[in-house]
Amino acid sequence: MCDNMIGLATDLSYKDRIDKIRTLIPNPALYEQLAEECVELSQACLKKARKIRGENFTPKTEREIDNELVEEISDVILCIETIPLYGDNEIVNRKLNRWIERNEPKNEESSSKV
Repeated sequence: MCDNMIGLATDLSYKDRIDKIRTLIPNPALYEQLAEECVELSQACLKKARKIRGENFTPKTEREIDNELVEEISDVILCIETIPLYGDNEIVNRKLNRWIERNEPKNEESSSKV
């Protein structure tokens, strides 16, 4: 039965599958799931940082940590796409530009004018 349901779902386009989730799960539950997935992503990021620095030993391999990180990133992306507020690329683009500007090296002339 589960395989049959998966087959039916994959016959739909990506957008249609996102829309299907929106009809199956109430908005409050979508927000709750997003919050839970963000916490799990946060934990995966912290574990990755520990592994990179070699501090606070973790027995997990680099590959295991990377796989968990990709899994949690995917979960968060899916949850974000299902919530009703998602989709304003203007805000995303503005924030991306600001992030780049804040992190670009500044030369003395431009920083003295600020």
